[in-house]
Amino acid sequence: MLEIALLNEEDCGWPQDVDWETLASRAADAAFTQTPSDRIRRRSVTIEISVKLTNDAEVQVLNRTYREKDKPTNVLSFPMVPEDLLETLTNSDDGEVLLGDIILAYETCAREAAEKGISIADHATHLMVHGVLHLLGYDHMDDNEAEAMEAMEIRALATLGLADPYADRNITDTIGD
Repeated sequence: MLEIALLNEEDCGWPQDVDWETLASRAADAAFTQTPSDRIRRRSVTIEISVKLTNDAEVQVLNRTYREKDKPTNVLSFPMVPEDLLETLTNSDDGEVLLGDIILAYETCAREAAEKGISIADHATHLMVHGVLHLLGYDHMDDNEAEAMEAMEIRALATLGLADPYADRNITDTIGD
């Protein structure tokens, strides 16, 4: 089973009329379905993903501290389970396994959504799919990894009725950069 623990920093600008928890849950489900790790969700283990909606300032601090990049970015992912242990997950003493944290920065997400001409909710959905794939061990450090990860994102978003976020290659996508 997959559970989402969502923290929406209300004073950061994220629209309050969006059901962010449902959106995050749908994004996570869609991402899982594109990977072999999808079978984990069907086992008795309870997997939790923490999603935090915050601002550029907080994300910049995290990006500087953990990635040595002193700038805000749209999404950060912090896996808690090494990729090679995903298949062996069992419930912990408190009844669940924290797969990891996904943190989105409002100002950057809002600016990128406006540049793409899409809603912030649709862009955040893409970023959450992207973040979940990172939690499952996928990356985009080289061209082959990037192509494979983008293909999974495109398929996951299509299941949610969302367009290919990479269709317009003139817009520079810097997910998690």
